[in-house]
Amino acid sequence: MSFTRVALMLAAMTGLFLAVGYLIGGQGGMVIALLIAGGMNVFAYWNSDKMVLRMHNAREVDARTAPDLYGIIRQLTQRAGMPMPKVYVIDTPQPNAFATGRNPENAAVAATTGLIRMLSTEELAGVMAHELGHVRHRDTLTMTLTATLAGAISMLANFAFFFGGSRNNNNPLGFVGVILMMVLAPMAAMLVQMAISRTAEYRADRTGAELCGHPLWLANALAKIDRGARAIENPSAEHNPATAHLFIINPLHGKKMDNLFTTHPATENRIAKLRALAAEMGQAPATRRGPWG
Repeated sequence: MSFTRVALMLAAMTGLFLAVGYLIGGQGGMVIALLIAGGMNVFAYWNSDKMVLRMHNAREVDARTAPDLYGIIRQLTQRAGMPMPKVYVIDTPQPNAFATGRNPENAAVAATTGLIRMLSTEELAGVMAHELGHVRHRDTLTMTLTATLAGAISMLANFAFFFGGSRNNNNPLGFVGVILMMVLAPMAAMLVQMAISRTAEYRADRTGAELCGHPLWLANALAKIDRGARAIENPSAEHNPATAHLFIINPLHGKKMDNLFTTHPATENRIAKLRALAAEMGQAPATRRGPWG
């Protein structure tokens, strides 16, 4: 997804936020909503990575405490010419991973203990390359801002039900308009958020496959992670569903359809694209050996 398109989507979400503020308090409410949106985005820009890592009880590791994982990420960043991110491990049996941080110079990647145990070295390299793809394209910042705005729009829309539509707030739509906005604004915000997140996953898949040099490593990993995520619950993710879009596979249960209301494309579609990329690169399905093999 191009920078221009993402910027337009973020502008659309900000417009929705202002519209809900207008319904609550007229022009004054719109100004207050703009100030709130700006403050929330500034806060998210500087603190979202720390908040997400804290939500999932992630612990930082290094070359001494997690030599295999740290070594894989170091080799990948050297190959990509990227700064070395901070590396974290999350103690949960569900296989999964995510990246966070406002830019490549202030990034962090996290892998669960379940992921490290379940995957081969090659497959783990594919997953970490995918997460570094998110870092390279600054998807972590974009998805954090969209999640922040989407949550704020839903909050304000519910708030409008109680305080919007009065005669003295300059709202031309009245109570009917408030009801419509309460339903439609969160839905529109969710559609924008999902479109950005799903596109980012496909792009990170391709970037990660190219970075590690073996698309099938990532394809095999996705198949294993998908099965594991469906069978094993991730308590911290269930308690913090707003962070689900950050993970390489949706950590929540019951959201498997590939439609506009999911944060992730269907895993089988992602695997198919990776297999097609492997064919373009002239790699057979049995290809496994590489710098981590």
